[in-house]
Amino acid sequence: MDPKTAALIWQDDGSPRSLQFDDPYFSAEGGLAEAQHVFLAGNNLPARFAPGFHIAELGFGTGLNMLAAWQAWQQSGTPGPLCFTSFEAFPLAKPDLEKALASWPDLAPLAAPLIAAWPCTELRHPSLNFRLIIGDARTTLPTWNGAADAWFLDGFSPGKNPELWTDTLMAKVARHTARKGSFATYTAAGHVRRALLDAGFAVQRIKGFGRKRHMSIGHKSG
Repeated sequence: MDPKTAALIWQDDGSPRSLQFDDPYFSAEGGLAEAQHVFLAGNNLPARFAPGFHIAELGFGTGLNMLAAWQAWQQSGTPGPLCFTSFEAFPLAKPDLEKALASWPDLAPLAAPLIAAWPCTELRHPSLNFRLIIGDARTTLPTWNGAADAWFLDGFSPGKNPELWTDTLMAKVARHTARKGSFATYTAAGHVRRALLDAGFAVQRIKGFGRKRHMSIGHKSG
C-alpha cells in the first residue's frame, strides 16, 4: 500500500475506521447531521456565506464535510463558487472513498464529480473551487498563501492524532484566518481550547452532537 494512502477497516455498522489512528471517520449515529451541526452551524453557516467565501479544513477524510458545505452553499443561492481548501496526510483510496460516500445518497450528485476525479488535488465546478493539499499539515499549512473565513478542525481525536492539535499548528490556523474568521471543531479538549485561545481566538465550549456533551467554536478576536 502507498504509505500516503489511508489504511482503514469497515466496521459492522458500515462505517470506516482508521487503522493509522484507531478512530472512526464519521459518527455512525449520523455523520452528515454531525457535519451540519458541528462545522456548518458551529461556524454560523450558511448565514455568513458571501461571494468568495473560503473554508479551510484540517483532515479531509471521506470528504463528507466538504460535500455538506457545498450542498449548503448551493441551497443558499450565493453567487459564484465556494472556495474550499483541505489539508490531508493520508487520502483514501478511491474504492474506500466511493464506499464511504455511498452512505449519503442525498449527496450523490455532488459526490459523483469528486469520485470521478479522484485522486485529485483540485476540483473546479461553477459552484465550487476545491483544493486538496496532501501532506503533514505541520509542514504544508505554514506555506499556504490563503486565509480562511471559516475553519473546520476535523483531525482524528487529539488523543489519537496529537500532531494535528499542537499549539504551534493552532497558531498557524489563526495566522491563516481572515479578519472576523471563525473555527468549529467536535473536540472540547482543554489543551486544544487553550491553544486556540492563545492563538488569538475567542473560544466557546457549547453543546456537542448526539451523545457528545461538548464541542468548541470561536472567532478571531481583535
